[in-house]
Amino acid sequence: MSEEVTIKSSNFIRHIIEGDIEKGKNDRRVHTRFPPEPNGYLHIGHAKSICLNFGLANDYNGLCNLRFDDTNPHKENKEFVDAIEQDVRWLGFDWQDRLFFSSDYFEKLYHYAVQLVQQGDAYVCDLNAEEIREYRGTLTAPGKNSPYRDRSIAENLDLFKRMRAGEFADGSKLLRAKIDMASPNVNMRDPAIYRIRQGVIHHQTGSEWCIYPMYDYTHCLSDSIEGITHSLCTLEFADHRPLYDWFLDSLNLVSHPQQIEFSRLNLQYAITSKRKLARLVDENIVAGWNDPRMSTISGMRRRGYPAAAIREFCERIGVTKADNSVEFAILDSCIRENLNENAPRVMAVLDPIKVVITNYPEGKTEELIAPNHPQNESMGTRVVPFTRDLYIDRADFKEEANNKFKRLVKDKEVRLRNAYVIRCDDVIKDHDGEIIELRCSYDPATLGANPEGRKVKGVIHWVSAEHGIKAQVRMYDRLFNHPHPDSDKEVDDFMIHLNPESLITLTECVVEQSLSNVIPGSVYQFEREGYFCADSELCQNEHLVFNRTVTLRDTWAKIQQSV
Repeated sequence: MSEEVTIKSSNFIRHIIEGDIEKGKNDRRVHTRFPPEPNGYLHIGHAKSICLNFGLANDYNGLCNLRFDDTNPHKENKEFVDAIEQDVRWLGFDWQDRLFFSSDYFEKLYHYAVQLVQQGDAYVCDLNAEEIREYRGTLTAPGKNSPYRDRSIAENLDLFKRMRAGEFADGSKLLRAKIDMASPNVNMRDPAIYRIRQGVIHHQTGSEWCIYPMYDYTHCLSDSIEGITHSLCTLEFADHRPLYDWFLDSLNLVSHPQQIEFSRLNLQYAITSKRKLARLVDENIVAGWNDPRMSTISGMRRRGYPAAAIREFCERIGVTKADNSVEFAILDSCIRENLNENAPRVMAVLDPIKVVITNYPEGKTEELIAPNHPQNESMGTRVVPFTRDLYIDRADFKEEANNKFKRLVKDKEVRLRNAYVIRCDDVIKDHDGEIIELRCSYDPATLGANPEGRKVKGVIHWVSAEHGIKAQVRMYDRLFNHPHPDSDKEVDDFMIHLNPESLITLTECVVEQSLSNVIPGSVYQFEREGYFCADSELCQNEHLVFNRTVTLRDTWAKIQQSV
């Protein structure tokens, strides 16, 4: 990992690690891991965990593994594995040769389970799912022992080996830990260790196994096998920590990682649940996991969010133990700041109206020079063709307007960006009174100059009608119109908060000639309009499609103030 992606802000996890190093714990090693389940695409919440785990390892000269916790073949597949690897790399992190799968350890995990049975710490249970729920008890009432809890060690060993051999049907038996059915922590009430999954093809192990270990059992042992020192997870796993430690202590493993919980990222106006994101995909609410409206990393990449801006966002929100809600405006601000410095400028007319410069020679094309960035000369310049027929944005013209309107008005002047001052002399309308053309005149003495006494209030963008390129522009906005769509207690379904204007497609846009060979994924500032990304999937040959990445300013703040 390069220095620019290092996460430096202080937090309670850093204090723990520094204390461990000072005490000589773990031989002063720092070894973390990012452990996604390959059952969906990663979202912005995972980005926080990625930056934290890889960042801490880098800062303390340690290591960070990428490990797929792949214990549920019903929901996991290779597509998700590949997407997760791509996302982690795109964010700027490198696991080097430390790519692992929990399925790499299935044989070891099986033998550890046999050890638990031999110690009398695990048993095979024949209760079905409904009976197990009944026996488990509640948060206020203790559970009761399974009638199969006191099977002999020999019988449990025999049954467990036969489970592996495929002799039993799904749901007919479970291997459970023998802990305490009266524990106030429900997670400690004889949790399942192995369940039967017949006829399922695992993306790594194929049909080799018909029993699969549970997540809580697998995760801690995988950490130990890999020599992880600090196992970082979100707050919902705090109640699972006693179980994490119980498995490691019961098996008397030499390596005993420390589980540390931090608050998950709850981003306003977004969903950070893979299950709910999958529903949006499955019900065709969005066009796949990488839809630019999704809170997935792949969706944000397609929308044009820079990886550095997402890392900066994760740095700004910090790491705490307390649940919190992060304003989307903070993420938008990180995106704007990055693109303001790094995105080249171009001109695009999203709602074109034709302008004819009546005193400009017909057939003439003038090649004007425009800077690619107003403050960064190293980004160079580009040629912008100027011709008699132009397009400007319809919103930049009014027949009558007060002094606050600093654009083109009938019988008044405005400057064209990087070009001349023009004056609107006449307005052409169709039979319905719709404006279809503006007749204007230009002052040839005003190219790059401001003659004395000439007061021009505004500057507008434009594109040559002859040289401009047709483009489709997708005006993406927030997918939800409620700050907490999945935790609104007044409604049962988060889908009710979908924003009907999260995507508005403009089909008659015209962009300047310099974008004719645009590279998909490139981001530009469309002057006076916002930041836009050439769609990585839909831009092909002469078919240009741009996604709005972010507006030039926080328009949602104004909306909220007016509500």
